[in-house]
Amino acid sequence: MMLSEYEWQAVLLSLKVSSLAVVCSLPLGILMAWVLVRCRFPGKSLLDSIIHLPLVLPPVVIGYLLLVVMGRRGVVGEWLYNWFGFSFSFSWHGAVLASAVVAFPLMVRAIRLALEAVDTKLELAARTLGASPWRVFFTITLPLSVPGIIVGIVLAFARSLGEFGATITFVSNIPGETRTIPLAMYTLIETPGAEGAAARLCVLAIILSLASLMISDWLAKRSRIRLGG
Repeated sequence: MMLSEYEWQAVLLSLKVSSLAVVCSLPLGILMAWVLVRCRFPGKSLLDSIIHLPLVLPPVVIGYLLLVVMGRRGVVGEWLYNWFGFSFSFSWHGAVLASAVVAFPLMVRAIRLALEAVDTKLELAARTLGASPWRVFFTITLPLSVPGIIVGIVLAFARSLGEFGATITFVSNIPGETRTIPLAMYTLIETPGAEGAAARLCVLAIILSLASLMISDWLAKRSRIRLGG
């Protein structure tokens, strides 16, 4: 399957955006999952609902909210631009942010399920032996949660690959800058005589997503075997 330069550009940009979206959101995802599982505080249900809100909101609404908050004239975006000269609007940085926000609930949900499966008696035993909370987390809780973290990473990556609505609303459809695979397919579908190129990108998107899920399953199984599960 031979791809044109235009198609390769969209593919490479999608891989770049999806990878950075996962890397940047992973530490916060682990933190939020841990807070939801291990902490008790007023407003916990509200926090849980806010984290999972992107799952039920239309992606266009998410893109609009990002534009209002992080756009060049947004509440936070204007401050970033005035002080640091940095803007998420109409750049691949904004595409990373949009993908991270949309995929974040899937990552948190998978990691949360893994943390809930960790036996708290092991953590308590380590604490009674003098281990600090940080040491317990990094030597017991986190390693035992690795299979779920892997699943969360791959689910977020696959979701980022397919992100369309929030991206096109927040950062538009700019060739070489924000035009990922879904946006490139949308453009090709609207272009007469470009059905073949759209079909090639469709097949490639399916292959990438399927490969991600299969790799996730393989890595999770290897992690469980190493942990004796």
